[in-house]
Amino acid sequence: MSRADKIFIDNLKDIINNGFWDTGYDVRPHWEDGTPAHTVKRFCIVNRYDLSEEFPIITVRKTNFRNAVDEILWIYQKKSNNVNELNSHIWDAWADESGSIGKAYGYQLSVKHKYKEGEFDQVDRVLYDLKHNPLSRRIMTNLYVHADLHEMNLYPCAYSVTFNVTGDRLNAVLNQRSQDMLTANNWNVVQYAVLVHMMAQVSGLKAGELVHVIADAHLYDRHIPIAQKLIAAEQFDAPKFVINKAVHDFYKFTLDDFDLIDYKYTPLGEKIEVAI
Repeated sequence: MSRADKIFIDNLKDIINNGFWDTGYDVRPHWEDGTPAHTVKRFCIVNRYDLSEEFPIITVRKTNFRNAVDEILWIYQKKSNNVNELNSHIWDAWADESGSIGKAYGYQLSVKHKYKEGEFDQVDRVLYDLKHNPLSRRIMTNLYVHADLHEMNLYPCAYSVTFNVTGDRLNAVLNQRSQDMLTANNWNVVQYAVLVHMMAQVSGLKAGELVHVIADAHLYDRHIPIAQKLIAAEQFDAPKFVINKAVHDFYKFTLDDFDLIDYKYTPLGEKIEVAI
């Protein structure tokens, strides 16, 4: 069993057994048929993944590795807010007729800000500090910009990353205000694990620890039977993560520079409905 499997299953059990149900309240999310999508949640789940030990992808169901990586490149490398530049269609419900999701996600990372060292967008500032100020305690990105929320078709869920260097290891804290645990938890973990590997490699560092802080970790009512199925699913060892060691420019990475070797998983056999 992978460490990611144990963390994921422990989270599911904790939410199901100890969570708070919102069935007595009016809720914003709904299912495609118009039925309110109620949840059971736990407040502030904190998960730690040592990226030097294994790559944190679950095996109790498949996580689409290539699409997850494609999306993190879309946000952090392309700094895009247009779904037409994505290979997957998970954002389509929030896009307008041109494909834009407004001033959200990648858009915020593309905005330049003035510093005493010059003008940088958020990603370039991180890359600059990792090379020139690795002991800084101010290396972070933030997508939750209140002044632009009214122009975002979707408020960012995973909204902030704080990078921290200890010796030759790059660590990161991913802050997330809300998490649909069944559909998106491991998707986000995989994405930001890859991001840490990328940032570390181009900065002459090694990938260290990824800490995932989730304020509202929830399961939707229609997801409970599937969650129970995953808790009992067969588990496998974590696959080996491969990154192209020849790439030393963050903006030169392509989707083909990442791979998993011997990724085994239990087929789910059913589609997970997404609340909107």
